[in-house]
Amino acid sequence: MNIFGIIGWKNSGKTGLMERLVSEITSRGFKVSTLKHAHHSFDIDHQGRDSFRHREAGAYEVMLSSNKRWALMHELRGETEPSFTELISMMKPVDLVLVEGFKKEKHAKLECYRLENKESLIYKIDKSICLIASDTQINNIDIPNVNLDDTILIADFILEHQGLI
Repeated sequence: MNIFGIIGWKNSGKTGLMERLVSEITSRGFKVSTLKHAHHSFDIDHQGRDSFRHREAGAYEVMLSSNKRWALMHELRGETEPSFTELISMMKPVDLVLVEGFKKEKHAKLECYRLENKESLIYKIDKSICLIASDTQINNIDIPNVNLDDTILIADFILEHQGLI
């Protein structure tokens, strides 16, 4: 599968860009899936719901299904978090998987950067970053730097980089 990542420090615009890219790229007829890494405990279920009660009772996996969607939740229960490769292998084939996070993986990625965060550029230590999307012009870098809000240009770059157009 074609995998392209969106990385950056906290509050750099990653999630907003991901949302805009999914909308833009799917509007062009491509099938897109996303993978997001969370650095903290998260829950997509709600206390009191049947599925939550099944999970809390000790279920290893809980699947929910309706005529609109289905979801599978898997409790690790002390097991090691699956690797990036294992997670990708669990996904159905699509034209493009956009990945938010997973900074240490070696797939092609762009870095979101906001001047106000006062963080260093990750691209300096990660050669898999091939584009910087920023709220400011960055000089003296050897990869393209585009405006973080130029969704069409960024989508074009990703699709061309991945050989989809």
